[in-house]
Amino acid sequence: MNVEDVIKRPLYLTEKGAKLREDQNKYTFEVDLGANKMQIKDAVEALFKVTVDDVHTLVMRGHMRRMGRGYAKTRNWKKAIVTVREGETIDFFEGV
Repeated sequence: MNVEDVIKRPLYLTEKGAKLREDQNKYTFEVDLGANKMQIKDAVEALFKVTVDDVHTLVMRGHMRRMGRGYAKTRNWKKAIVTVREGETIDFFEGV
């Protein structure tokens, strides 16, 4: 799997994500469902030139939503919480 395919998008618009960035130097990403922790670590280190200390992953289950007159299930997706070494930051989030 290519490093650009592993990380789909950063999750920076949530209050929990902002608090994790400020207090604990952790960053959240939406990642590919098939990616494991080592692939996520390598992708973050390659794309953002930082040293990753720890990776936590969780699968966010889809919900039932109204679609017109019926219901449909939204897709499942994987979230990764990446801890970056103390003193390093990912500058991608600074302009937000």
